[in-house]
Amino acid sequence: MYEKKPWLKYFGNTPHTIDYPDVSLYALVKKDLEKYPNNDALIFFGEKTSRADLLKKIDHMSRKFAQIGIKKGDMVIICLPNMSQAIISIYALNRLGAIPAPIHPLSVAPEIYNYAKIIGATAAITLDGFFSSFTNIMESAGIKRVIVCSLKTEMDILTKIGYSIGPGRKIKPIKYNDKIFNWTKLEAEKDTPEIEKPNPLEANDLALILFTGGSTSRPKAVMLSNMNFNALALQVNAAGGPMVEGGKVLSILPVFHGFGLAVCFHAFLINNGVCIIVPRFKAKFVAGLVKKHKPNYMAGVPLLFDLLSTDKKFCKVNLDSFKGVFSGGDSLSPEVKKRFDAVLKKGGSDAVLREGLGLTETVTAVTIAPPHEYREKTVGIPCPDNLLKIVKMGTEEECPPMEDGEICVSSPTVMLGYYNDKKATDEVVKKHKDGLLWLHTGDIGCMDEDGFFYFKQRLKRIIKTSGIAVFPSRIEDVLDKHPVVRLSCVIGIPHETKGEIPKAFILLKDKKQAIASAGGSEELKQKIIEYCKEQMLHYSCPKTIEFVDEMPKTRIGKIAYREFEEMEKRKRNNE
Repeated sequence: MYEKKPWLKYFGNTPHTIDYPDVSLYALVKKDLEKYPNNDALIFFGEKTSRADLLKKIDHMSRKFAQIGIKKGDMVIICLPNMSQAIISIYALNRLGAIPAPIHPLSVAPEIYNYAKIIGATAAITLDGFFSSFTNIMESAGIKRVIVCSLKTEMDILTKIGYSIGPGRKIKPIKYNDKIFNWTKLEAEKDTPEIEKPNPLEANDLALILFTGGSTSRPKAVMLSNMNFNALALQVNAAGGPMVEGGKVLSILPVFHGFGLAVCFHAFLINNGVCIIVPRFKAKFVAGLVKKHKPNYMAGVPLLFDLLSTDKKFCKVNLDSFKGVFSGGDSLSPEVKKRFDAVLKKGGSDAVLREGLGLTETVTAVTIAPPHEYREKTVGIPCPDNLLKIVKMGTEEECPPMEDGEICVSSPTVMLGYYNDKKATDEVVKKHKDGLLWLHTGDIGCMDEDGFFYFKQRLKRIIKTSGIAVFPSRIEDVLDKHPVVRLSCVIGIPHETKGEIPKAFILLKDKKQAIASAGGSEELKQKIIEYCKEQMLHYSCPKTIEFVDEMPKTRIGKIAYREFEEMEKRKRNNE
């Protein structure tokens, strides 16, 4: 059925196919920066960087990287929050043919050591406030040089003063030497003839390493090519509205994640866009940026939109500048969508929250919901040039419409493979009888007759109760519709006869009032369970409930269900 591409009739003005240039990340962004030199490219702490100045900084720092010994093929850890230097680093390294590998800036020393050893990193770029994580592992990890940045570099004078007497005063002075370099000093040095000429990469060459979020204890290093990233950026620009040339995006999602780097930065920098950089998410701070800069686009994970939709300051801001708002990285609850859509409408925007499906192995999004056709729980239709199909588990056999199976993707965004792990690569990237390479995502879903896809569950997260598969996301959808529930998270816990049973962790909208109205905590739990029994099959209902005061988050803002699983393990071990 996938060969018929039934989704094309919902493309509207979106092109069915795109002409992808045979160039590197740097070459594609350089072309656009040169085309509109006087327009803004970045806004960070109120300071604006023009497109001409951004290109100058990229070229300059590329030469400085070469000067201190970074060369083509070198793996470079980038341990930075969203900031101008992170973006400059990625393009400057790409210009040299070096390979950036962004990681979470709050990674602790053992994590950084593991990342560096997995890919054989020889250099790193980090923030002065995080440098202590590198001091004791540089030699053992094989990191020969570290470049240290400061948030103060890009701040205006008032912000810089506030930072210096606040968080900045805790940062210890750093002793620079022939292995530890000061970014600010390198940036200020006079431009010298290049020690190493730019060594341009081709479209299918390795351009970037992104680490998986950890479905296993050891993260995998996903190898992504220039073509992967450029194709993704061009696809979302075409399918996202299309993205209006010159649009402003609120760049909240982190650069160490494909969703953040490809959608919130690269897609806009190659389309005369402006990236309003958000170094750390806080609803009130975001509200201030929206009020001041009037962004046109925003992308985030569902929990981010839940927090914004319940923030009093954000809900009072004029939102009429927004043309597109996109959710990914986790399942979007219909209730969160309804709430945020209502906030957008109240704020004067015609935009609606549009969900997509993506994974690191395809940079990010492979589908997106069309703006004119909403179907509850759908993750939309394939982006241009993407093929998706549902196959029976462990086979290439395609499932009929609305039958659950594994989601497979064939796309110009599919990764080159996992670094130094051919076995793991061959397990997920396979050539099918149609001659195409297909990525087996490990995600369970289905497709309707119109080509809309529905994400059901990660394969590894399915709960088996009495041998029957139960999807936690379906239970969460029912729970989230209960009038007293704000958010829920469901996991499987061991049961002596059934194998596993569902347990729900629930964040209430008003805990004190909800418990009082029900006559007590246990009474409220029972009422919620009875409500679930009215909405779903008995075996799928949560058998036990625990109220929580907050939902734990992963490093990109997803609900961290694994923390609940670990908490339950500790409880059992202590019994």
